[in-house]
Amino acid sequence: MSRYAPYFREMGLVRWRYSSPAPEGDRRVADGSAPTTGLQSQGVRTDLTRLSDEVARCERCDLHSVRKNAVFGAGEVSARWLFVGEAPGAEEDKLGLPFVGRAGSLLNGMLLSIGLSRDEVFIANVLKCRPPNNRDPFGHEVQQCSPYLHQQISLVHPEIIVAMGRFAAQALLETDQSLAQLRGRVHQYKINQLPLVVTYHPAYLLRSPLAKGKSWNDLRLACSVMN
Repeated sequence: MSRYAPYFREMGLVRWRYSSPAPEGDRRVADGSAPTTGLQSQGVRTDLTRLSDEVARCERCDLHSVRKNAVFGAGEVSARWLFVGEAPGAEEDKLGLPFVGRAGSLLNGMLLSIGLSRDEVFIANVLKCRPPNNRDPFGHEVQQCSPYLHQQISLVHPEIIVAMGRFAAQALLETDQSLAQLRGRVHQYKINQLPLVVTYHPAYLLRSPLAKGKSWNDLRLACSVMN
């Protein structure tokens, strides 16, 4: 039995196939340039650290007054895949890390179902601070915080973005279309016309497990872009 079987069961999948990620030596950024070198990666890591420090000091909106920790994001600085969620929850706010707890465990399973691990991707949220009681983000909060996300994407320079949930998709695509309208097709993110695929947020999948099959289709669409 495959070591991934428990994750496929959690995703509601019985029969599955996936393509392994391309070897590191075959990595190309979206504009067709050469793979990121160690020196370039170190420069990106330094720039991300500076940006993280800026986020930790941020007082652009009132959320800074109720947070325990700003949640900048985490992952591989030269990642081919970048996953974007909505905002930190209680556990994320406590630990200062994105996607921990049950939603994080499900995201791990989603990654493994397509042959990826958290060490190979970069994960971030639109908002870097937790809204009280996990309420939906306000428009002005998204407006004030989303420039940080755009800078993260520019620095990591992934080959594909997966937007998880309505707020992430709408913020990245600058649209008011619903999740149903945005799923099922490949969009283009404004920076370097990066391909962007929209799927459900893992927290939603925990509440609505019947949607896991649809999310699997979204991940397969993203894999077809990468292959």
